Amino acid sequence: MSAKIVVGLDGHVSGGRALAYAEQMAGLLKEPELIVTYVVEWSPYSFQTAQENAERHKRREEEIATAMERVIDPAVAELKAKGINASGVVRHGDVAETLNKIAIEENANQIIVARSSEGGFAKRLFGSSTSNLVMSASVPVTVVA
Repeated sequence: MSAKIVVGLDGHVSGGRALAYAEQMAGLLKEPELIVTYVVEWSPYSFQTAQENAERHKRREEEIATAMERVIDPAVAELKAKGINASGVVRHGDVAETLNKIAIEENANQIIVARSSEGGFAKRLFGSSTSNLVMSASVPVTVVA
């Protein structure tokens, strides 16, 4: 059976556990595709000065480039070296909403995330974001310990 799986990474060991589980699941599928994802939490509601607003786009692009270089690109390269079809994406936004949007856009069959972390994505996800993702996702969500 072929399937697309969105994998949420956080740049920590816990993200590695989610990726390892996704890799294991890919081994069970006929034509798997893993969409390795990193969400930079971004609030459109924070108050900023005029100067901060002028620099916002530049900072956003820098954050995306850094996450791609440090987290996504190495993970995708490792998967491809193992013969797994993989691609990567970095977005700004609410973690739960953004992962679900990516799953919808990619016509994914499942989302895999880690349960806990030293910080970052999974730490945020462990609270209300986990509940929001699990309760509102358009596809099944697997939360890896």
